Amino acid sequence: MAARDPGRAHFGADTHRYELAPALPEAEIGAFEEVHGIELPAEYRSFVAEVGNGPAGPGHGLMPLTAPRPEAHEDWAVDDEWEADRLPGRLAQPFLLTEPLPGRIGAPTGELTGELTGGTLMLAEEGCGIYSRLILNGPRRGEVWRIDPDWGGFVPVSPCFRTWYTEWAR
Repeated sequence: MAARDPGRAHFGADTHRYELAPALPEAEIGAFEEVHGIELPAEYRSFVAEVGNGPAGPGHGLMPLTAPRPEAHEDWAVDDEWEADRLPGRLAQPFLLTEPLPGRIGAPTGELTGELTGGTLMLAEEGCGIYSRLILNGPRRGEVWRIDPDWGGFVPVSPCFRTWYTEWAR
């Protein structure tokens, strides 16, 4: 991908630079799951174990599972989302939606998203407060949904992590 986009014109390429961080050791992934009381969906789990722990990916790049980005900035909202996902019990919460929630959610960013995103893991930030999230439990487990609190609602965008990621990589 970097060879096809040497000027990094593709959205988010300046952030992730088409580079992958090293894959995570099994022990680190297992420890993350244990601490958070979850089992990561198999496709995502194998990606971070065999391919890389971000950042090359959709939007501004795939967020790392276990360590914040070294270039993280305190004023970038994605860092708050990343940290919120790692609060005790948050990832193990039930995912409340059984059907998409289309259209305007109606609350300013952050007010309602915390209630809706329990049981999900933020994968990428797409700009303007829009996030791709991996559903961790319930009947929608393994799906990737997009939350746009201002206008787009919270809707499925891919049946699984692999499809979501490979569609970006084409």
